[in-house]
Amino acid sequence: MKVTIYSRQEIEKIIVSGDFPQNTAVISFYDHSIKKTDRNYSPVNYSKVCNRVFYIELDDLDFDDIKDSGSAYNLFFPEADETAEFIYSAYEQGMDIICQCEYGQSRSAGCAAAILEYFYHNGISVFADYRYYPNKVIYHKIYDALSDMNRKMS
Repeated sequence: MKVTIYSRQEIEKIIVSGDFPQNTAVISFYDHSIKKTDRNYSPVNYSKVCNRVFYIELDDLDFDDIKDSGSAYNLFFPEADETAEFIYSAYEQGMDIICQCEYGQSRSAGCAAAILEYFYHNGISVFADYRYYPNKVIYHKIYDALSDMNRKMS
C-alpha cells in the first residue's frame, strides 16, 4: 500500500489535471474553525475522481491546545475508530491511501505516519522529513485505533 500526503492545493491540482491515481482511498481532514468563519469553505470535492473518501472535520490541535480549549484528549477526534476501519478496509482491498489536509503538513502527515508505522514500521520517515510537522495527537489516535482494531479481530 502506497501512502501519500497532500495539501488541499496540491490535490485540487491533481484532480483538475485528470491524473488522480486509480485504486486509491482518501482520508481528507478539513477545518472546523475555517468552516465556521467562512460560509464558502467546503472540503475538497473528490466525487468525480474517487468513491472511497473519509472526510474528517477536525481542527489541527496538539496536546496543549486540546487542554487549553477545555476539552480532554479522550474526547478529541472521536472518528479515530472509524478512520481505522476505513484504513483496514482499504488495506485489505489492496488500495493506496492519500492523506490530505489544508496544508499537507500536520494532520495528514500524522495520519500517514500512523498508517506507515502500524503496517510497515517506518512511520518515522514522515517525522524525519523536513516538509512535515506530523500532528502527534492524530498519529497516536490513529495508531492506537488500528492496534485496538487488530486486537478485536484476533
